[in-house]
Amino acid sequence: MSAPRTGIWFIGARGGVAATATLGLIALQNRLTSTVGLVSGLPTFAGLDLADWSSFVVGGHEIRDGSIADSLSRLRDESRVLDDRLIEACRPDLDAIDARIRPGSLINSGPTISGLAGPSMRDFSNEPATAAIGRIQNDLREFQSATQAERVVVVNLASTEPVSDAAKLPTSWDELSVWLKDSSSSPLPASSLYAVAALDLGMAYVNFTPSLGSAPAPIQELALLRNTCHAGQDGKTGETLLKSVLAPMFAARNLQVLSWVGHNIFGNLDGLVLEDPANKAAKVKSKDQLIGQILGYEPQTLVSIEFIRSLGDWKTAWDHIHFRGFLETPMTLQLTWQGCDSLLAAPLVLDLVRFVELSQRCGETGVLTHLSSFFKRPVNVAEHDFSRQFSQLCDWSRRHSG
Repeated sequence: MSAPRTGIWFIGARGGVAATATLGLIALQNRLTSTVGLVSGLPTFAGLDLADWSSFVVGGHEIRDGSIADSLSRLRDESRVLDDRLIEACRPDLDAIDARIRPGSLINSGPTISGLAGPSMRDFSNEPATAAIGRIQNDLREFQSATQAERVVVVNLASTEPVSDAAKLPTSWDELSVWLKDSSSSPLPASSLYAVAALDLGMAYVNFTPSLGSAPAPIQELALLRNTCHAGQDGKTGETLLKSVLAPMFAARNLQVLSWVGHNIFGNLDGLVLEDPANKAAKVKSKDQLIGQILGYEPQTLVSIEFIRSLGDWKTAWDHIHFRGFLETPMTLQLTWQGCDSLLAAPLVLDLVRFVELSQRCGETGVLTHLSSFFKRPVNVAEHDFSRQFSQLCDWSRRHSG
């Protein structure tokens, strides 16, 4: 008897990260690539009953027109990554997944993201929140039924929304559900509507973006009420990953950090969206809050993000760390990080799906705090030291290893 199938539903299914994750999954299923870059492929997790790559099937929501293959071709041509032979070998599977992609939602996503929408979104431009949730849920039900997936993990990989003020929301799910019925007063962005739609159906939700997603207390309550789980927010793939590794070193050696400046440049669609100050504010907040929490004091920090079109999917981060050592001696650490954004993020997305699916199968509910090492702003987690976060994942693994 074949293993039960698990659905992966990508929000932003034709974006660079989702397209790369989809290509990687197909390549793994057909043994066209290795597990390099996959945390779940480490020997540490060999004892876990993780779902086999062959058991996953993909669908998604998208606001733009085009195809997954188009997105991969742009990565190949503009960023000089990916092997054309791999794309062609996977094309039949990519086309089959494209047929399962449905129009997404633009509610409270801001003008920059709305400006990316294709003609397929015209019918939903004035859609109220409850209608959007209902439509998303119909898409998820149809996907699960058509693919015969035992469970579905919904992963938000869409562009960064403007900052949303969760403090203005009701504190309980009962109150929030009433708000949602009044489209004129619902402040929830699309990322949170996707979370509500998924969690209300008992499906797991992962927010790999800085957007609000499932973070508000009433949505967390909904997850518990429906006996399902969620994780997020904002995948930790590059400069912030380094901060979470290096800052504990300064703390452990009692070296006083005076200032920490990080300058980031990249040229993909995410960078284009972050040209808008409203969208950029969410990303900067996500990248700039862990230094003080790790050190226990607040040095001067600065994070800048700039869109440089010619770089494509490649991102560069320069960090300048000014610190004081013994006998009040000022010293400096400077470092440069360069990586391909989608290729750094995609394997983590696949890891999260495997870990979340196992948590879901084991009956774990609410926020999956053991996955904090994957995120810049892990929900309900104050610990930002990467080694301690990773230890939490290893402890969870030991409890579940057979």
